[in-house]
Amino acid sequence: MTTANTILVLYTGGTLGMIESAHGLRPAGDFEARLRLAISRLPASRGDGIPPFEMLEYATPIDSSSATPVDWQRLARDIATRHADYAGFVVLHGTDTLAWTASSLAFQLQGIDKPVVVTGAQKPLEAPGSDALGNIETALRFAALPGLAEVTVAFAGKLMRGCRSRKWDTHAFDGFASPNWPLLGECIDGAPVLYPSRLLSPSGAPRFELPDLSTTSSVVRLALWPGIQARQVATLLDEDSVRGAVLECWGSGNMPDDPHLAGALVTASGAGKLLAVVSQCPHGPVALETYASGQALGDAGVLAGDDMTPEAAFTKLTHVLAQPLTDAQRRHRFLSPLCGERSALA
Repeated sequence: MTTANTILVLYTGGTLGMIESAHGLRPAGDFEARLRLAISRLPASRGDGIPPFEMLEYATPIDSSSATPVDWQRLARDIATRHADYAGFVVLHGTDTLAWTASSLAFQLQGIDKPVVVTGAQKPLEAPGSDALGNIETALRFAALPGLAEVTVAFAGKLMRGCRSRKWDTHAFDGFASPNWPLLGECIDGAPVLYPSRLLSPSGAPRFELPDLSTTSSVVRLALWPGIQARQVATLLDEDSVRGAVLECWGSGNMPDDPHLAGALVTASGAGKLLAVVSQCPHGPVALETYASGQALGDAGVLAGDDMTPEAAFTKLTHVLAQPLTDAQRRHRFLSPLCGERSALA
């Protein structure tokens, strides 16, 4: 049994662990030794405050652009299996799909009573001026706080709810944001500070839901564009393998005033496909009752995603569709807040 104050670090790959090659940056292993060497070179005032940790390195580090729902499943199961053995968990991940993984982990590890902190970096650990070590240090410090009991993202000294986070900048060190939920905490003068009123509170035993995601590649994402045609939507949604879709509409949930387009959505919904709508605007919720075009979405059986991020809406659909639920149960669960991903019951 591991000591009670130890953090488990799960290394999946990503930019922070890459090294230079003749063909550019490439995934690399042996990350624990490299990380411990970097920590040993920190000033004592910083290094001594880092909590003890153990490392789980996956055999084949990946670029997060190649991550799939199977990777989300593996991470969640590895954390759930070791839940009793560690004080908290840190997931090291590439930034491109980090918000997707964090969102999926939040749905799979519902009610977790320990910190799970996902982080990455814009530059490799050994690169000059890298943000990697600082982000890992921040993640470890937050993962050691017993007052934190949810899946989060730590980046550039900020702590965000995992299922509320989005990658916001391709290169800036402050590369992640939480557009519709305030920060859960920040590093102030090097010390992690939580904002308790913004946190989830554990209620009873963890409610881990670990469905088989290996066959669930059946959710699609469709952002509307001016001039979109009903036949284009129907071609995508009529595909037999498609079981759900996230529609990214305009404003508070608007779409073109086109009865054929509405008809394509009615047909898909009537065929048992789970359709949800979020806004292309990063801030604010959808409100389908505001405009007639939004009401048409509701009439077509499309579920309002409230103020969820596209990443959270997608991973939530994937999550509920992977479980043995009725259509009514899936619709209810999507509309219900499960882990702080949406503000209220629609």
